[in-house]
Amino acid sequence: MTEQRTAIVTGAGTGIGKSVATALLRAGWNTVFCGRRKSVLDAAVAEAGSTGAKALAVACDISKAGEVDDLFETVAAAFGRVDLLFNNAGMGYKSTPIDEIPVEVWNDIVGVNLTGSFLCARAAFGAMRKQKPMGGRIINNGSVSAYAPRPGSVPYTATKHAITGLTKTLALDGRPYDIACGQIDIGNALTDMAQPMTVGVPQANGSIAAEAVMDVQRVADAVVHMASLPLDANVLFMTVMATKMPFVGRG
Repeated sequence: MTEQRTAIVTGAGTGIGKSVATALLRAGWNTVFCGRRKSVLDAAVAEAGSTGAKALAVACDISKAGEVDDLFETVAAAFGRVDLLFNNAGMGYKSTPIDEIPVEVWNDIVGVNLTGSFLCARAAFGAMRKQKPMGGRIINNGSVSAYAPRPGSVPYTATKHAITGLTKTLALDGRPYDIACGQIDIGNALTDMAQPMTVGVPQANGSIAAEAVMDVQRVADAVVHMASLPLDANVLFMTVMATKMPFVGRG
């Protein structure tokens, strides 16, 4: 039954992660809200309200292997298994030409977006292989940037293209263990991070323009749908985007 399933959502204190974690909790999943700031996670859990499922806030820097191991040990002790990982935590940087991007910024973005996703997927895969009944699902947050870059976004875009490779490989390697892996590519969901899009952001033609956005709840609904499928079915890639954003066509 869905009520007995356990989900882990990274970057769950704000934005997309918070919306998805809340939606999963309300859909009956025991849900672990994971992020760096415990106070923010506690507030997100409180805002989600009382449901028939259990919520747990766990502070974790996913770029650090030891903290990720501790996270999954905590989840195992609390719930006994892991049925879903939403690999969502990520960071970006202001639009900047590559030669002006500090190496430290590159390392930080790769550490969270790529290494963090690897570490969490690694731990989830191990747990799903060994638990009984075996199996589970990993959903990676790819972003439209997994297909098409914004100007001046080398670190973010490179990591999101890499997430696509992670998704495809996990989808293949998970087959013997009933581990499904899919990716949701999100375009212009309205969160605090995306707020500048409503005012004006750099375009491919060099101009600055406001862009269409969509309610972040649409993303949460899509992830819940992907998560609700039986393990013999998988949404490998899904793009959920603001209908009128500048992605399809010549930008």
